Amino acid sequence: MRVALKSLAWRDPLDAFAPFADEPYAVLLLSGGEGRARWSYLCRNPDRVETVGPSDPDRGFGRLRRLIGAHDANSPDGPPFQGGVVGLTAYEFADRLEPIDLPRDPDWPDMILARYPAILAFDHLTLTVWGVARGPTGVAPNGAVDDPSMWLSQPSTAVATRPHPAFDADPPSCAYENAVGDVRRRIADGELYQANIARVWTGRLSHDAKPFDVFRRLVEQSPAPFSAFCRLPGRAIVSHSPERFVAIAGDGRSVETRPIKGTRRRGCTPEGDEKLKAELVASDKDRAENLMIVDLMRNDLARVCEPGSVKTPHLFNVESFPSVHHLVSTVTGRLRENLDAADLLDATFPPGSITGAPKIQAMKVIAAHEGPRGPWCGSLFWAGFDGALDSSVLIRTAAFVEDSDGWRFRAHAGAGIVYDSDPLAERRETEVKISGLINALRGAR
Repeated sequence: MRVALKSLAWRDPLDAFAPFADEPYAVLLLSGGEGRARWSYLCRNPDRVETVGPSDPDRGFGRLRRLIGAHDANSPDGPPFQGGVVGLTAYEFADRLEPIDLPRDPDWPDMILARYPAILAFDHLTLTVWGVARGPTGVAPNGAVDDPSMWLSQPSTAVATRPHPAFDADPPSCAYENAVGDVRRRIADGELYQANIARVWTGRLSHDAKPFDVFRRLVEQSPAPFSAFCRLPGRAIVSHSPERFVAIAGDGRSVETRPIKGTRRRGCTPEGDEKLKAELVASDKDRAENLMIVDLMRNDLARVCEPGSVKTPHLFNVESFPSVHHLVSTVTGRLRENLDAADLLDATFPPGSITGAPKIQAMKVIAAHEGPRGPWCGSLFWAGFDGALDSSVLIRTAAFVEDSDGWRFRAHAGAGIVYDSDPLAERRETEVKISGLINALRGAR
């Protein structure tokens, strides 16, 4: 298949996407800045969509492999993603990899895959937009998307409506703190070392508001390297995740994961902010929590990487976002020959940072305290025709479902519980993590 690239004048990706925000299977993967946050992607008009529902017999990510087909090289002059599959995998897809009898979310399938032969790629470093089309002659096989540069001709839309949601009752503080206490007792009994336990917020947008209104406010106020808006028939995902799950570079072999564990809120003054950052770096509890997940992810990568190739080049780095500081580590490896993105996802899903250690037992404990998570703590990913992959952990994410009364939503925030956890402090951590999303839902700053 030939890849056709067209260099285009810069346009802000949020404005470029806005005319398509109500179009089924329109996706905006939004980032900004240098390095890993350099590229954003606008995907629409897929030529094939597949949904993995409760009755589907597939156990792992083999459907993804079949949908991509034989690997096809990218143009060396273009962006990392030059067309392929965008996938949304719910947390409960994990039951297909290791049966645990997780409660299923009736509103969301286990996985949705959409294949895009044409996309727009936004280079935040050079302020250039690339139109990418792939087909026998460089024109996508779906005639509706043969020239993605035409998508930029659509006019900008009006400023977002204030969402003004009606929230259901706030999640009770005592119930969460009791759950933390139960996990601590299980840890003391030797059942596990760590589990990520969540709270859930639910509500409904005002009748004139839409999920994209929330997303627009969210990324303006609280940008993140893995922000995403995904519009599906009767559903939508709004995410401002800071966390990479797993990635494969364009060589098809170099693998990376960047688990987050350890959080502090941002300070009100520069001095106070630096003090909180230093406190996070020096925290034995947070470092131990992070190290447990690093060890888990090293073990997961070792299942599909060459022996001796799994390394930890960065341990306990601090990354700062508008409302929080996070402790982030980096684990790398080299994928074994003849393995691919589906094999990597099979070996690592669900992300260790939002389950715990040991992973399977932590998931059983989570299921004892929570209902279905749905998309939250699943993954949103792109998988290129060339074999490359990038994926986020769907934290800081709201899932929207449309019904006769408009849009209802559900959002979670969790914390990693270890033996030294303080129930009050963990509950407050969930409130810090959800604050950016709640402000965007309320239209507040």
